[in-house]
Amino acid sequence: MPPNYTLYLVTDSTKAILGEKDLVWVVEQAIKGGVTIVQYRDKVNETSILIRVAKDLHRVCKNYGVPLLINDRVDVALAVGAEGVHIGQDDMDLKTARELLGHDAVIGVTCSSVEEACAAAMGGASYLGIGTVFTTPTKENVKSIIGTAGTREILDTLSIDDLKTPTVAIGGINGSNIQRVVYQTKVGSKSLDGIAVVSAIIAADDPRSAASQLRDMIGQPRPSIVETASKANEVEQLLAGVPKVIQQLKRAAPICHNMTNLVVQNFAANVALCIGASPIMANNGEEAKDLAKLAGGLVVNMGTVTPEGLSNSLRAIKAYNTYGGPVLLDPVGAGATQVRRDAVKTLMSGGYFDVIKGNESEINVILGEGNVQQKGVDSAGSKASDRDRASRAKKLAAREQSIVIMTGPVDFISDGTRTYAIKNGHEYLGKVSGTGCTLGTTVAAFIAVEKEDKLLAALSGLLMYEIAAEHAGCQPGVSGPGTFVPAFLDALDNLATRTENGDSDWLVSAAKVEKLDVEI
Repeated sequence: MPPNYTLYLVTDSTKAILGEKDLVWVVEQAIKGGVTIVQYRDKVNETSILIRVAKDLHRVCKNYGVPLLINDRVDVALAVGAEGVHIGQDDMDLKTARELLGHDAVIGVTCSSVEEACAAAMGGASYLGIGTVFTTPTKENVKSIIGTAGTREILDTLSIDDLKTPTVAIGGINGSNIQRVVYQTKVGSKSLDGIAVVSAIIAADDPRSAASQLRDMIGQPRPSIVETASKANEVEQLLAGVPKVIQQLKRAAPICHNMTNLVVQNFAANVALCIGASPIMANNGEEAKDLAKLAGGLVVNMGTVTPEGLSNSLRAIKAYNTYGGPVLLDPVGAGATQVRRDAVKTLMSGGYFDVIKGNESEINVILGEGNVQQKGVDSAGSKASDRDRASRAKKLAAREQSIVIMTGPVDFISDGTRTYAIKNGHEYLGKVSGTGCTLGTTVAAFIAVEKEDKLLAALSGLLMYEIAAEHAGCQPGVSGPGTFVPAFLDALDNLATRTENGDSDWLVSAAKVEKLDVEI
């Protein structure tokens, strides 16, 4: 019978992770909690100690019918009669390990690229350890962080090539992101066979409880990931749902937690108030632990990038992911400097985003396509057609399992399946600092109240925002950007109030939404 890879425990004997606990006791408790396979990993101790500990671990594992694998050391595996080994790209080659251990041995191979995965699968690996998914303190000299996007790419290729080797994701996975990994990496019918964890169990005071909780989480989506069998598809259906979402927002007055730059904080707070949300500007990540429990939405805005700011953002993302609160990423100026490109990679590997909103250049940076240098926060010049832009938005949405909004003269919104073009808005939006940032504030408030169809929620916020801009721009007293801003705030408040009172004529007469059929 092949091993069950569902919850794969990798041990760590260092004091920083294990503490004063006995490793054999920790492993036994973890197995009682639901661990299905164990890898003994110790890069520090001498061979005699490895063999002694491995024998003790094997005895415990055999009692519960759980396979024990040894990291790297084929000699130790042979000495204790372990069920197999796990080898990295720089360890003993797969063919030699198989010759030494025999046909029935379980041999896993670490893979961080499509090429490595295909080679190992075709070479006869029992399973693939895919990663490193996220940054982790338990392993030094990490060759590459591939994130859920890289993991998904490997699974996709394995599926296309009909390679059925089991797969296990590893690297920085814990209770705050385990469901995200399961959800985001699935490609059609191909999904991970298991999740490997280290410190989430080894460092826990109660490893049995920690293992039990992780095992339960693997089989269920996190709270903010709600998949419905049927969602509105046609433009008319979506537009019919917009007033209801606005009314939901007015009734709920959700918290809109903004982690944004100082330039736009006041503007963002006023926009949130005008649409009916309750704004809070809190850049301290420690506050997010409490704010995430209030059923609101989080905006992570990259307007000002500092090491401290990134650290705070990561803590906030983790908190909202844990409690199921929706998170919107606004990668402001993502392509302007190497510091910002690195920051985007850090944020993308640090948590799940329900919505990613950016201009064409910013979306391209996240997608990893194009080397155009962005000029400040503005989108770089592009000769791409509207269909090409729509295709990129759809591609990123499908890859990240998120809603993607690509802003520009024509906006595009996609959930990876449904894709639409929106041709509303006003030229003054491009002449006032912070209008892109406050669009993020608006959308985050909407996805906080409509979680069953996040595309509908994001579209509702986008339409309300841009049609309000059109109303403001044509007011008699508006002669330029300076007079536009107060009129815009008035228009947002007016549309929210009208809709709350049952008047949605403004939407029917002005919405310019087109359904698109584009390939990725």
